[in-house]
Amino acid sequence: MSEGFQLRKFVAPEFVFGVGARRLAGRYAKNLGGRKILVVSDPGVVAAGWTRDVTDSLEAEGLPFALFTGVTSNPKADEIMAGVALYRTERCNALIAVGGGSPIDCAKGIGIVTSNDRHILLFEGVDMVKLPMPPLICVPTTGGTSADVSQFVIISNPLEKVKFAIISKSVVPDLALIDPETLTTMDSYLTACTGLDALTHAIEAYVSTARSAMTDLHALEAIRLISSSLLPSITNLSDLELRSNIMQGSLQAGLAFSNAILGATHAMAHSLGGALDIAHGECNAILLDHVIEFNLPTAPERFEHIGKAMGVELQGLNSVQKKSALLNHVRELKKATGIVRTLNELGVSRGDLKFLTGNALKDPCMATNPRKASQRDIEVVYEESL
Repeated sequence: MSEGFQLRKFVAPEFVFGVGARRLAGRYAKNLGGRKILVVSDPGVVAAGWTRDVTDSLEAEGLPFALFTGVTSNPKADEIMAGVALYRTERCNALIAVGGGSPIDCAKGIGIVTSNDRHILLFEGVDMVKLPMPPLICVPTTGGTSADVSQFVIISNPLEKVKFAIISKSVVPDLALIDPETLTTMDSYLTACTGLDALTHAIEAYVSTARSAMTDLHALEAIRLISSSLLPSITNLSDLELRSNIMQGSLQAGLAFSNAILGATHAMAHSLGGALDIAHGECNAILLDHVIEFNLPTAPERFEHIGKAMGVELQGLNSVQKKSALLNHVRELKKATGIVRTLNELGVSRGDLKFLTGNALKDPCMATNPRKASQRDIEVVYEESL
């Protein structure tokens, strides 16, 4: 049956995009019935001043709030439970997340637990969240994770050395206030990591087995925006136009992957992040070209569209030349952004590959990868990334 006849749904929150959007948090929190707000952020975002802009907007509306900043990168299950305790002690009834994927996922986790009254570890998987969360507003400050528009929550369980995914329509935020100005305090490494994460979202969504015409539209535009603006934005960190392109690309990549889901790159990156607590965007970047090489034979036309959206000249080339042109382009882009470490340099050894592969194969993102992968297939991709 052709793709056009398959049933597909498309879920997206309300979002406000543009410079100054973060300052609308108070007004919207009031509209959503907020009486006391738990603001979830992290020390870096607080230091950058973005959290203060949001709490100032709450004060301007006369809304009391409590601040929770006990979030590390790759948010941990016990951090979420600590946030739940504060939410309950302070008698909050709404949440605002200010930050990258970690504070946003932490806030989603707090919301799940406060409504459903069970430990966060019990919600792993698809559609396991039965009761809706309290109102949640997200103010993303990185141009990459798109947790502010997605139906994903990714949480680390350090005891098991794994990351797990909660996928549910219930965790789509009520509102995202997407303000490109917040990207101007990211350094070049974080800009590169989060930008390549967003690019990976778009590429994986475009070749996913659950894609649709709507997700394709957003995925290709995201690839175009991020490919053309990422390198210049790394060298011009305060350029608002470039930052807006990246933020727009990240948003569109998020709308694409939240609905089309992802693939092997993310499944393998989640496994790495759970085992070693390393930056998610860097994990994706290290793996991306190796996974493209593995998937390319299954969806050559799709990868040709991706190459064109990235600005790769493919006219008049045969399939072997097209493949090497695309892979060289992705590898050059990685090198130019400064993401050059291998898995080996991050502390992964051959002895880890069996554990990593086992977890990657269980990750829900693997289900929509265009090419079916065996244990050995994934081990080989990890080996190539060492």
